[in-house]
Formats: sequence, C-alpha cells, structure tokens
Amino acid sequence: MKFRLLLTLSAVTLICVTTSSCYDQLNLENASTPLAFGMDLNEDNQLELYTSTPIFSKNIRKKSLEINATIRTLRQSKAVQNAQSPGSTQGRNFQVILVGKRLLQHEGWIQMLDVIFRDARNTVTDRVVAVDGALSEIMFLNPEDQPLLPVLLRGMITTSSDNAETVSTTAQELHRQYFEKGITPSISQVKVKDHKRILVTGTTLLTRKGRYAASLGYQESILLNTLQKKAKSGVSLTYSIPGKSKTGPFDTDTLSFTAQKIATKIKTSYQQSRFQFDIKLKIAADLTEVMFPYNVLRDNKQLEPIIAGLLKSQIEKLLKKFQRHNIDPVGFGLYARAYQYREYKKVQDRWAEALSDAVFHVSVEFDINAIGPVK
Repeated sequence: MKFRLLLTLSAVTLICVTTSSCYDQLNLENASTPLAFGMDLNEDNQLELYTSTPIFSKNIRKKSLEINATIRTLRQSKAVQNAQSPGSTQGRNFQVILVGKRLLQHEGWIQMLDVIFRDARNTVTDRVVAVDGALSEIMFLNPEDQPLLPVLLRGMITTSSDNAETVSTTAQELHRQYFEKGITPSISQVKVKDHKRILVTGTTLLTRKGRYAASLGYQESILLNTLQKKAKSGVSLTYSIPGKSKTGPFDTDTLSFTAQKIATKIKTSYQQSRFQFDIKLKIAADLTEVMFPYNVLRDNKQLEPIIAGLLKSQIEKLLKKFQRHNIDPVGFGLYARAYQYREYKKVQDRWAEALSDAVFHVSVEFDINAIGPVK
C-alpha cells in the first residue's frame, strides 16, 4: 500500500509540474521573437518603434522581418507588432536596444523602457546603443554579406568594448546609471557609413536625465574606460609626437603603444569649498609603432616623459569636456559619496553641476617595457 501511495503521489506531482511549466509556453512555429528593437521620434514628435525578427525558412531569401509603427508605449505596441508578424510577438530575448538621435534630444526617454525592467520575463542584458543618424537607415539596411543585424551589432559592441573603444552598457546598467546620483549614463554609439556599412564610432554621453550631451571617439573612449578602471591590458593608443615632422601625406610623426599594465588611483578631498580629485595613472606598455627616426633602444627614457605628458594632456581635456557639459560618466560622485559624504550630501541632487566646479590633479607615470625585435 505504501508503494502504491508513493507511486500515485509521484504521478500527480509529475502531472502538476508538467502542466504548470507549459502554461505560459508557446510553440516556436507560432512565435515571432524580435532580437532587436529601436525607438526614435518622427518629424511630428511621435514615438516610432522598429523591430528586427529572424525568419527561419529555407524558402525565403530575406532572413529577417522588419516592422515599423507609431506607438504610445512599448507594451501597447505588442498589438501593432502582432498585426504585422507571422506569429505572436515575444519580446523577451533582445540582443540590442537602439535609440535614435531625435529621441536622445529629449529628457526622460529612458522611462519608455519601463516594461523591460518591470516585466520579469524580459531580459536586462540587452546592449543599449545610440544611433548617430536615422534609425530607419540602420534597421532596414540588411546587407547580404553580413550576419543578421542584432547578431552583428551585439558582436561589434562586444569586440569594441573588449578593446575599451566603446562602453558596453546593458539595459540593467543603464537603469543603474540613470537612477544613481553619483554618475551619468554612457552608451555605445554606431552609425551607417556610405549607406551600406555599420560602424561603432565610440561612446555617447548622456546627462543626468538622459539627454544627449557629447560623443567620444575611440581614443577618448579608451581613456574613459581607463578612468573607470575597466580598461584591460592590450588596449592601444596612438599619439603625434611634438617636434617630429610629417612626410607628404603620411603621418610620420606618430607613435603607438599597447598597454600591458594599467593602474588607476583616484583620491577625493574637499578644500576651499570645492571637491578635489587626485588621479594617478600608471601604465607599462610595449611600443608597437614608431613612424619617425628614433633610437628607442638608447633614448627610450627620454621618450617616456613625452608620452606621459601627452596622456596627461588628453585626460585633462577629457575632464574639462565632462565639466563643460555637466556630466560625470566616470562616476566621481561615487568617490565623493564614499569619502566626503557630508559635503556630497549637500549637492547630491545637483552633483553634475558641482563637479563642473571641481579641481582635478592628474599625474601619469609611463614605462616602456618592450620596443619590439626591430631597432
């Protein structure tokens, strides 16, 4: 009797688990799963939605379906997407979220992503990407010699961020940066070149309320990641050396190096009614390119302070850029809150403005580890 009772209970349990796990499931052939979606404003300042969904059929040459519609909210747009899709729209596996240039000109657009964070069935690892140009151009590009747009963009952002040439901001990280008072958001930036190629062009910097503030190129993005302590060994920088001349159209005054060890230290103080930040950067690097005649083996110690000075100058210009636009993508506010909480608390609701009046002291120590096998 005990054995029969145990067998019966096991069967009931199996049935319950099976039926409950399948309650909210949908057959693949009846589903339409967008891997990318984008938002922008049209000329009438109406919210426009774009989605890209892979099509799995050997009889269809085009491997993705693009949908465009005017919407009120993302959740409300599901009915609009279903009306144009071969299956029920399941927006839970986005690879990238694209944001158009028009939308970035307005504050508070991040609130439109509320359903991404509120619906637990959605993922929050989607990469958020700013589009420098018309969003429709990139969504309907579909080059035949490249992977599907969501896969291509996700891979490009991952590769560029691994080299510190852009940031890799997920939806969850964007949510944290938006609501964290001690930092302002930064996201990847892409554009379409010659109407046929997609390029990662650097980083888009946003204000506290999400409005576009400025853009960073590759080298500035590397320095931003360095200040954030996210740059890994292997990042490469190129500088024009003062006093070296160019030869014709060629940049023969340049030098490139690959950083092997990077150490960034930031200390905070409050003096004379202003926040003070001491930034010490120490880099050990290998020279990878020298485009001018120079005996590096003999005179490398003379070259080290020159490179250190160029690094220091570019970092200082970058910091002034942050102050000019009232933004803090590095997160200096987090240091101020941790070490100068009493003073930070007074200005936490207007931290970006307080940072614009801060004083930065930058010092750089640069060591050449290797010069290559060729003199």
